[in-house]
Amino acid sequence: MNEYLLSVYIFIVLMIIVFLVDYFLINKRKLNLIKNKGVTKKGKKKKIKNISEIDYLSTKFKLDQKKLDMDRMIFVISLINAFIISIVSSVVMLMPFAIMWQLIVAFALLFGLIYSLYEIYGRHLKHKEERK
Repeated sequence: MNEYLLSVYIFIVLMIIVFLVDYFLINKRKLNLIKNKGVTKKGKKKKIKNISEIDYLSTKFKLDQKKLDMDRMIFVISLINAFIISIVSSVVMLMPFAIMWQLIVAFALLFGLIYSLYEIYGRHLKHKEERK
């Protein structure tokens, strides 16, 4: 039981750390996009980097990025990323198998969680957009 309690503590701490780091990095990137608006000091156009998760959701579910609440999306995306990383690391740490099997399970769990959670969130956004 002690091993499971340790895994729960690691899950909670890892989720908080990953959420904070991810949230502040995405917010910093968003603020740089707003501040620079794609133009350098010499007047040349700069390639604007978007947040890849938002691009993925908007293209897959045909969402209008102008109608989306970006602050709320950044918060939810950060929560999803933190949840995925902490779940995968906690499950893999509990497995008594060899490292090769841990990696195989980690990749399968990682891709499964990424696909399913972003699919659920994208459908939620699409339903919300259609309702308005």
